[in-house]
Amino acid sequence: MKSKAAIQIESGGPLVVEEIDIPDPGPNQVTVRNFASGVCYSQVHQLRNPRLPRPMGLGHEGSGVVTHVGKEVTHVKEGDHVISTWVSRIPIRGLPAANPTGATFHGRPIIADGDVYTWSEHMVTFADKVVPMAPTDPTDISCLVGCAVLTGAGAVLHTAKVRAGQSVAVFGAGGVGLSAIGAAAIAGAEPIIAVDLVDRKLQFAREFGATHVINASNTDPVPAIWSISPGGVDYALDAVGAPATALQILEAVRQGGPRADNQGGMAVMLGIPVADVSFDLNAILLYQRHYCGSLGATEPETDFPLFLEWVRQDKFPLGKLVTDRYSLEQIEEARVSLEEGQILGRAIIEI
Repeated sequence: MKSKAAIQIESGGPLVVEEIDIPDPGPNQVTVRNFASGVCYSQVHQLRNPRLPRPMGLGHEGSGVVTHVGKEVTHVKEGDHVISTWVSRIPIRGLPAANPTGATFHGRPIIADGDVYTWSEHMVTFADKVVPMAPTDPTDISCLVGCAVLTGAGAVLHTAKVRAGQSVAVFGAGGVGLSAIGAAAIAGAEPIIAVDLVDRKLQFAREFGATHVINASNTDPVPAIWSISPGGVDYALDAVGAPATALQILEAVRQGGPRADNQGGMAVMLGIPVADVSFDLNAILLYQRHYCGSLGATEPETDFPLFLEWVRQDKFPLGKLVTDRYSLEQIEEARVSLEEGQILGRAIIEI
């Protein structure tokens, strides 16, 4: 079967919408007709990475309907609505390897992050990358559960394990950061501090539960956070990945000291780092602080239904998170808007 998809053919080249060849699914694969896909900044990093193989399929958060299933697939059937994601629905150890799905462009295998390429009309992928959703769930905005929501909310629920009354600062009020803020609000965190460089994004963060906002373009965020939450916050999350924010989240969390019951706060890295940083390790040791990464820290089989239930109960404003919509043919326009910081929340591609 032939299908249109946005791919990068050569490193450094533009995104092009071309026909690709989709084979019948293998025993542990499914074919999905995509409804919508999120536009994640991770794809910008991939497009810039000359070490990744081409032709490259892109998009790793999608919604769609299953059109064909392999003979070993049991958790979905033809006609089921699903969320596609780069995070495996079955337990794994370590980083997964990229596996060719069988899709090709002019006979050349298409390699895709997480084995999904949701910037496409159709895709064949492995069954562990799709999770069923109810046919009554929205077919467009639900695509964001596959990355933006799982990354931000997963870090709050599973990495930080935020509890009611604990303090949280989130650096970066994009799709992932807003999802983290929303999950922190649902957990009952107080205060919830949003840090960004753009006032309109900070005001938008209030709609997701931020109680305080800091514009880091004109204010040093660390002392500002300490003034709001004396001694620092329990958790600081970096949804940016810039060298400055990678250091600031450590400085923003509270200090501990000797004794097992005198733990410091936790700094959590969510954004893809763009450069190496160095810091005094005593800032971790002497204050018993914790610094860790959170990479898609969810269990899709159980968490996706939870996230969708939040939406049904109006606890999480997923519809507000989608602030821009594009067609597949407008994918380059969407990419440029994302790179230039024009997207307020999260953009989606409607297919």
